[in-house]
This record gives sequence, structure tokens and C-alpha cells, in this order.
Amino acid sequence: MTVGIQLSPLAEIPATTLYRILWLRVSVFVVEQGAAYPELDGRDIEPGAMLAWAEEDGEVLGTLRLLDEARRWRIGRVVTSAAARGRGVGADLMRRAIDHALAQDASRPFVLDAQEHLAEWYGRFGFVVSGPSFVEDRIPHVPMTRTP
Repeated sequence: MTVGIQLSPLAEIPATTLYRILWLRVSVFVVEQGAAYPELDGRDIEPGAMLAWAEEDGEVLGTLRLLDEARRWRIGRVVTSAAARGRGVGADLMRRAIDHALAQDASRPFVLDAQEHLAEWYGRFGFVVSGPSFVEDRIPHVPMTRTP
């Protein structure tokens, strides 16, 4: 089957799809990675926030969040299901979010906080480490930036 990539504000996402997106985020970040934190942090409903997701046969394979922070774009909550890893789903989501943001305002930089072991992967999309590493929920992270 073909993987479809969608991008939409939360309010326009069908309820069942939104449930699957949030279930995937909690399943990976909270359960698989053992990071008990407030996954539902209120940022998904901010003005300009968009959720991207990859779907195949009604199953959400991956998702990410794009936030409009006025002077910059923030990508976060990038996650791929265990069954879909290695299929390019995360890369397709990243390209879709970046393309969308650039079409809105190409003059702004992008920022994200990457799990440290994924910094090289984000580098494929033009991101570079932009500050010292830090630990969040017992997982080493690095801030990364992509200049316009």
C-alpha cells in the first residue's frame, strides 16, 4: 500500500486519526522510552500549530509537530512506529513539514531539540547542533538549528 503524508491543524484532523497520532506519541515517548512527562503539553492547539502524519491502511506510522513561533519554526514530537522504522517515513514527514514552513515564510530559521543519537539524522535536513547537550527525561538531547 501507499503511505500518505498529511499536514493539518489539530482541529481539522478526524478524531480517530488524532487518537492514533497521540497513541503513537505516548507509546514511543512515554512507554517505549520510559519518559514519564506531560506528552499533551498544550502546544498542539496553539495558533499556527500543525501536525503531520504518515498513514497507511488507516494506521498512523509516524508523526511530527510543526510550531509557528513567530520568528522561527519549531519541529518536535518526531516519532515513527517500531514497525515503520527504516522505511523513510520520518524523512518524508520532515520534508513535508519543512516544505510547508518554507512556503509560509522562508526567512525564518528552524529549531528542534534532538535526542543526541539522532543528531546526524537531523543533519540530513540541514540541521546543525547549536548549543550544549542537555538531559531531558534521562535522555541526552542537543539543540539544533537550520538557518534560512
